[in-house]
Amino acid sequence: MSHSPPERSGGALAPYRLIFTPPTALFSATGLVARLPISMVGLGIVLLAEHETGSYGFAGSVSAVALIANALFAVVQGRLLDRLGQGRVLPVAVTLWGVGLAGAMAALSWDWPIWSVYVLAGVAGAALPSVGTCVRARWSHVLADRPDRLHTAFSFEAVADEAVFLVGPIAVTMLATGVHPVAGLAAALLSGLLGTYAFAAQRRTEPPAHPPVAAGGVKAPMPWGAIGPLTMVAVALGVLFGAAEVVTVAFSEEEGRKSAAGFLLAIWALGSLAAGLISGAITWRRGPLTRLRWGAFGMALATLPLPFVPSLPVMGAVLLIGGFAISPTLIAAMSLAEQVLPPARLTEGMAFIQTGIAAGLAPGAAVAGVIIDRAGASPSYLVCAVGGVLALTGALLTRVPATVRTHERTDEHVA
Repeated sequence: MSHSPPERSGGALAPYRLIFTPPTALFSATGLVARLPISMVGLGIVLLAEHETGSYGFAGSVSAVALIANALFAVVQGRLLDRLGQGRVLPVAVTLWGVGLAGAMAALSWDWPIWSVYVLAGVAGAALPSVGTCVRARWSHVLADRPDRLHTAFSFEAVADEAVFLVGPIAVTMLATGVHPVAGLAAALLSGLLGTYAFAAQRRTEPPAHPPVAAGGVKAPMPWGAIGPLTMVAVALGVLFGAAEVVTVAFSEEEGRKSAAGFLLAIWALGSLAAGLISGAITWRRGPLTRLRWGAFGMALATLPLPFVPSLPVMGAVLLIGGFAISPTLIAAMSLAEQVLPPARLTEGMAFIQTGIAAGLAPGAAVAGVIIDRAGASPSYLVCAVGGVLALTGALLTRVPATVRTHERTDEHVA
């Protein structure tokens, strides 16, 4: 099979115009709204719990329970999505998530027993819909006959993820501190419910369900040679992201301008967002495995100077450059997963990668926090460097089935 020649007219945005029709634009837009809680709930819980109890330790532990529950159940939810379909699973999951989150908000606001806060936060974390993987599964289904355009679609969704993590924390902080401590979580609850219900209602673009094989049938195997190392890459990126957020706040405080932390992190996200848009507009000569390895190498290289940066302006420049490696690495990881995963296990397999990032955030932030207390901010950036090196290691360990490698060599074409 060969790709048709890439469309060269229409400028840099032409690849995006080719993939967006009314149905695809609608599920992508509602998926973006539905994903906002991913970047809002953890911080919103911390802000509300600290306001009600005065304890950052308690607030962090409640947020951690939700995060751990999400990591434990995301793959299970992915398996159900593949077997039963998005239209059946997502409404149930988001309703359960809404009940859990609303209950946790009430428990914190009305002094319910401490155990109830943890239980309800755990329910919310476990039921948080895997909308990001569902959106990508829809793109894989809709563009099944145009795989040359799938990279552009995944690139746009990586940019959407960056937008979520750029807007979400700012919005929840402004609402919780400027309106009411519960307002940030209320906004997350509203966007999650409305966005997910609207997304799930679009049955026309929904990929088909793949019921369990009958007795004696053969279940499609999980390509662990690729998915295992890709999950390692995702966990390492989570460590890097979690550490960078905490250390950048401490670095800005040591430099006498704690408020600059948000600006520095926004610059970092902006670099990644720009790289994602550029990457999606390019028809690449090489396949996703090669791009994954080069992206991970660039990210590891960009983390090495961080412990030695002397000032805020220099840190801004370093983070901006480093951000350019993030989206291309994540795009390549998702594209590679889509190539190697059987359709019956696509959402389940992608859930490993999405969950890996979430699973790495808390350890990265915790280890960085310990080092900050003992040695200061700059040495703590070594945690980011370790995350970058581990991501590169995972990329180098990734193995692709021979059939996919042959297909990839056949389909390569010049930009």
